[in-house]
This record gives sequence, structure tokens and C-alpha cells, in this order.
Amino acid sequence: MIRVLGLTKDYGSRRAIDELTFDAEKGEILGFLGPNGAGKTTTMRILTGYMPPSAGKASIGGFDIVEQSLEVRRIVGYLPETVPLYPDMTLTEYLKYMADLRHLRNTKVRIQKVLQDVGLEDRANGYVGKLSKGMRQRIGLAQALLHEPQVLILDEPTIGLDPGQVVRFREVIRSIGQDRTVLLSSHILPEVQELCSRVLIINKGKIVAEDTPDQLQSRLMGAQRVGVRVRGEIGDLPARVEQIAGVTSITLHGEDRFEFESQPGLDVRGEVARLVVQSGLDLLEFRPLNMSLEEVYLQLTRSDPADSSPDAIEESEEPETELS
Repeated sequence: MIRVLGLTKDYGSRRAIDELTFDAEKGEILGFLGPNGAGKTTTMRILTGYMPPSAGKASIGGFDIVEQSLEVRRIVGYLPETVPLYPDMTLTEYLKYMADLRHLRNTKVRIQKVLQDVGLEDRANGYVGKLSKGMRQRIGLAQALLHEPQVLILDEPTIGLDPGQVVRFREVIRSIGQDRTVLLSSHILPEVQELCSRVLIINKGKIVAEDTPDQLQSRLMGAQRVGVRVRGEIGDLPARVEQIAGVTSITLHGEDRFEFESQPGLDVRGEVARLVVQSGLDLLEFRPLNMSLEEVYLQLTRSDPADSSPDAIEESEEPETELS
């Protein structure tokens, strides 16, 4: 559904995104990660028709984002990080206004459905200006869903939500992602790990990694790391494990547990397990320890001191565009 090829955007002398190339298919939730100023919001604004690229091409649903911008807007729902709302309107009036802008039919039924989807049906006649930050995010999602888009683009959608609202929000996104395409930007890494089938990490305007969360962890781990827990005291067991060919390091974690690391491509788990049993100890836990998505993210987006120059422009300083 989303095809991006060599997408580039310059702000004067600064290149915000640099020849991005990726795609997202129907039924896929693609996580879009990166530090502030990496180019995430710029990419989303270009894909939703809010600004043109400096170079490159992109299409959504087969429609070119520049040449066929209106067709793209008809099939895309967009939730920006800061949702532009009208505080003097009720929720129903606001959604009716948005539906009229899109020339939608059966607006009453559509409005009732999206309010139910985001859990705001009991506030249908309340004023937007009275909503909390979390509820504003939810009404923003409601307007993005109003026209039943084939593609949903969400920029930091759960900012300001309480834990209960986050759970509800994730359920809605997961349901949408079953038969539509979702591009999700978030700084909440467990959220991305839970929701997204694939992750794209961007840094300094370039894609630095693209894969499933599990595959990203495996690729960066290289060596195999395994945690071991026994019943009782481990005694000299770690020292004996360290003598096994291929074991490169041992880390102790108290009197009953330790972890060992082995050379890439060399599986020594069987030998370690046998040694534990031969030592007369009960083996209570024996599990691979993967690098967390947070560790993957930090390793791939680590910046050099020289990157923090006073001339750097934060992505939040890009010109804001009102929802239309």
C-alpha cells in the first residue's frame, strides 16, 4: 500500500530526510522509530500531502503523493502528534464538520461508530475544549478513522494517555492493522514491540535498520547469551562453564544464577546443561537473553558529540500545518 523510493526533503541547507526507501503492505503495522529531529514527522507530513518532497517518489494505494494528492488523501487517515481541534464544538459537531469536508455519506452512523471505537460515545455532546489531553488524542484518532481509510498514519498516538486508555488505543490499532496498513511513529518502545510486525529505525534522515523486532535483536546480539538459574548455591559452576570451548564470558547474578555468552554461530547450551546436572544441581531456568528493542534502538541511533552542533534544527521546529 505504501511505496517510498529515494524520498528526500531539504530545509534550506539542512537535509531532514535523505533518500528514504521502504514499503508497507496491507495488513501490516510498521513501526517508525528515531530520535527527535531524525525525520519521522517530515516523512509522515510528506506522505499525507502536507508538504512536497525535495526529491524522490512515493505512492499510497497506487496513487502518487504529489501528482494524485487528492486521491491519496481520500484513502489515508492521519493523526498528527499535536491534534488540531476546535474547542467550541461538541465532539459530534467536530466530527460532522470533518465528515462534511470529506463529502461523506451516512455521517450519523459513521460518527457513532468511531466514537464507540475510541471509547468516547458517552461524551458525544460534550465540548472539545473540555477534553483531557488523552481524550483529545482519542478524538483525533476518531477523525482519522471517520472515512474508513485504507492507510492509517499515526504520529506518537498514545502521548498523554493513561494506562487504561493506552490499552484501549492499542486494541483499536491492532484491530485496524488486521486488514489495513498502519504506519506508527512512537518513542514508547514496548508499544512498538507489542504492536508492530516490522520496525524501521531512522537516524539523521537515513534508515539505519529495517526488520522485525525479534530479527533486529538477533542481528545485533551476534553472540548467544543464556541465563541460568539453579536450586541452591552455584559454587564453582560458573568457573567450570567458562572452561567449555566457545564460552567467551560469564556474568554472576547472585548465589543461584549466572549468564554465559558464547561465540557467534557456536551453540554450547547442551554442554552447559549437562554440566549443571552432573554437578548435582537442579536446573530451574535456562533461557536465551535477547537484546531489548530499547538497546537495539540506542545502539543504532547513538550520536557522535559532533552531531550536537548549534546549527542543528530540531524536527519540532518544522513549520506546523493545520488540518484541512
